[in-house]
Amino acid sequence: MTTPGVDGAVREKPPLAEHRLHPVTPLRRAWAPVAVLIGWAVHDPDQAQRQLTRLTSTTLVIALAVLVPAAALYGFLTWWFTHFAVTDSELRIRTGLLFRRTAHIRLERIQAVDITQPLLARVAGVAKLKLDVIGTDKKDELAFLGADQARALRAELLARAAGFAPETAHEVGEAPARQLMRTPPLDLAISVLLTGATWGSLAAALVVPPLLWFATHSVWTVLATGLPLLGAAGASSVGRFVGEYDWTVGESPDGLRIDHGLLDRTHETVPPGRVQTVRIVEPLLWRRRGWVRVELDVAGSSNSVLVPVAPREIAESVIARVLPGVRVSEAASLSRPPRRAGRCMPLWWRGYGIAVTDTVFATRHGLLRRSLALVPHAKVQSVRLAQGPWKRLWGLADVHVDTGANKTVTARLRDAEEAAELLRGQAERSRTGRRDALPDRWMVS
Repeated sequence: MTTPGVDGAVREKPPLAEHRLHPVTPLRRAWAPVAVLIGWAVHDPDQAQRQLTRLTSTTLVIALAVLVPAAALYGFLTWWFTHFAVTDSELRIRTGLLFRRTAHIRLERIQAVDITQPLLARVAGVAKLKLDVIGTDKKDELAFLGADQARALRAELLARAAGFAPETAHEVGEAPARQLMRTPPLDLAISVLLTGATWGSLAAALVVPPLLWFATHSVWTVLATGLPLLGAAGASSVGRFVGEYDWTVGESPDGLRIDHGLLDRTHETVPPGRVQTVRIVEPLLWRRRGWVRVELDVAGSSNSVLVPVAPREIAESVIARVLPGVRVSEAASLSRPPRRAGRCMPLWWRGYGIAVTDTVFATRHGLLRRSLALVPHAKVQSVRLAQGPWKRLWGLADVHVDTGANKTVTARLRDAEEAAELLRGQAERSRTGRRDALPDRWMVS
């Protein structure tokens, strides 16, 4: 390709530099044919068992002699035909052995760039680069790169997304981070034990299988029900502890950085200006210790947890970095629904509340497990008022606020006139909030 120079002369444009993934990648991709066989066996175990009993030792040896080289060849070829390159405006990823696919990822639409390192990847010194892109639900990824190469590429992509020139983007390097908080492992373990979901799933895993055995005397029924329950109990207890171990939040010019994981290490980024909703969750058994959990709704991103457990003061200081100008103490001064709301929802109506400040629309729900949702006015996409026949009878209504993350925050059981005023006022606050909001840019102080 040729381009005109400053003096009008036509110069040859340098060829685009393409790169391959790390040489250990074929080992990962070689498992694909084996995974297909395992999936078939799990889907139809009786047929798989019959076919396996028909095979002789010689046939098994021959099958392995063919399968192993075929899997290795498949892994090598898929690695060989996968390339990526960074242009002036996009990241290109070419994949496919038989059917070619080229992903063109516009740099200005990159939402977040995360680095994950499963346990074996950490041993091998490689990492997986995941990209959140605006307008797509599925993450594109580069698996695997060398750990240093992954960090350098992440820094370059963020610099390009921030508007740095291609000639200098690779020299910017990784932006420095300042640690805001770190969750001690002991606090995390205690918080898991003090969570009702942990004990609820464990009780179900211990009680349901014996009841099914007495009712059906079927081993398969017990296994089909008990194993998923045990898996759910493990995921809500041990799995959560392993996944959220050593949770660290740091602040950098490219957003808040979150590092966590005991076995699989993950390095995530909360994009600046992309947070749609912040939820402060307070389980019943945490209140005596003054602990809270902070969750996020981020448009187009899978980041959903900001702080797994922390004292309220520390959590609020982190929230202040995500939502500048928001004072949680003001949003926590909530007004309850009118007493007649108890006719629509006895007892539980006391758990609802609402507050509107200059910066956020805040609602709370829950008596045992409180959850306070904070929606910045600039992130509100639409406002709706809903009123069923029973609520209309008692002069009540719900106000629904929709955000850019396809989530809805609801102020429930409000007085009908108050709800109508909320609807009109929130529409105006959202309009002025979007007008005055700062631009969503990377690496902007």
